Amino acid sequence: MSSTETLADSPVPVPAPAPTADRRRWFALAIVMTAAFMDLVDVTIVNIAIPSIQQDAGASFSQIQWITAGYALAFAAGLITGGRLGDIHGRKRLFLLGIGGFTLASALCGFAANPDMLVAARLLQGAMAAMMVPQVLSIVHATFPAHERGKVFGLFGAIVGLGAVSGPLLGALLTEWNLFGLEWRPIFLINLPVGVLALVLGNRFISESKAPRALKLDLVGVALVTLGLLMLLYPLTRGRELGWPVWGYVSMAGALVVFAALVAYERSKAARDGSPLVELSLFRVKSFAAGIAVQTVFGVALGVFFLVWTLYMQVGLGWSPLRAGLTGVPFSIAVSTAAGMSVQKLVPRFGRKVLQAGALVMAAGVLLYIWESERYGLHIAPWQMALPLVVMGLGMGLIVAPLTDAVLSEVPREHAGSASGLINTVQQMGNALGLGLVSVVFFGVIGDRLAPAEVGPAFVNAFQHALVWVAAVLGVIFVLMSALPKRPGRQAEDAEGAGAEEAGEPAVVAQRSGELVG
Repeated sequence: MSSTETLADSPVPVPAPAPTADRRRWFALAIVMTAAFMDLVDVTIVNIAIPSIQQDAGASFSQIQWITAGYALAFAAGLITGGRLGDIHGRKRLFLLGIGGFTLASALCGFAANPDMLVAARLLQGAMAAMMVPQVLSIVHATFPAHERGKVFGLFGAIVGLGAVSGPLLGALLTEWNLFGLEWRPIFLINLPVGVLALVLGNRFISESKAPRALKLDLVGVALVTLGLLMLLYPLTRGRELGWPVWGYVSMAGALVVFAALVAYERSKAARDGSPLVELSLFRVKSFAAGIAVQTVFGVALGVFFLVWTLYMQVGLGWSPLRAGLTGVPFSIAVSTAAGMSVQKLVPRFGRKVLQAGALVMAAGVLLYIWESERYGLHIAPWQMALPLVVMGLGMGLIVAPLTDAVLSEVPREHAGSASGLINTVQQMGNALGLGLVSVVFFGVIGDRLAPAEVGPAFVNAFQHALVWVAAVLGVIFVLMSALPKRPGRQAEDAEGAGAEEAGEPAVVAQRSGELVG
């Protein structure tokens, strides 16, 4: 998912494994993939249970947003630092610390006494995921020789696809079953036995590895990024409930000052010790700068769509979690199918036109969804949603798998790892920003005090309004894609490893979309 930042930054010589170690490395692979799968499914499960959390725990709309956006924000802010900590102190050590912390945070989520505690535990969970996830592909890179990595990355992609389909259904079933009268809590508690088992087996089977020339930490850069995002997101999520106070606008304007300070600091750090959090020289590459913009804006679109979709189905239409989860299955299948076709057959022949076509197809699916939602209103059936969801899924699949290769194709080989880590980070930041914007484009359309009979129509109307914004964002993405290379191609083996994972990561975004679908 996001471990690619470490792959090219700090290449590790990979000796041929001894025959006696053969079985151990495959056990190690199963363990790290289980951890990655746990992270992916966790997000899926959480989002399908959002309406249940709101009803049972009494969470406000802004707290709902922070339950999802807080995880994405903490995850994004810690990704690159998590990778570098693994390079410096050992990938196995950081992986075990991460999975242990993730399991503990899951327990805190499951036993949260109130929504505020749940939000805090989700922030911790995201931070621990940022420590755990970057080690996954780094461990693979250090454990397997080059000729076996293609097979391993293929398995990783399969795990991502499995998570995209199984996550929403698992979340729906756990919520519907109401095990032991715990309502939504088992969606977090299910991580406990898996995490403990992965911790014990990981300690036994994973071999330690470090980078011989690891970059230094940039904690100031991390602090500035986190502060800037908080100053931007907090007023967006709380502004509507508080009547859009002046301090909110001041905070959002101040976020721009913080980001400017980040750029100045990163320049000075690059000149001082050559290990900035963000490699600013990459933005001189036109295709990379445009690609980062695409990744960010695409994350915004996904963050908006999949949260409002969940609320539309379960709160607006009154559907059960299971019915909503099953409705999202055609979308997940369409994404996986189109992603495979785009990488293997379409992009090699038609280049960036495939990605641009994907943006237009996805926008067409969104517009079709608006039309169907307006036509059928509260009486729309899951089978009637299948067509727009399949169209959207096909469009998204054409984008997610080849996008990273397109962004990396003109990046110098020595910066492939840094570029990959930055792609992962801005993707999650865009997602967090999109979740924050839900208060403006969705909740901002819904009245503060609704009678029971008004809830359904209000949520349907707000869903349509939010989808207009999503379609507009996809139009912006189409324009930005014109700056991508006409014929994307990988530049290095490390970039290939990064790209292989990234083909999973956007599918993870699709999955996290599907997660939100759930």
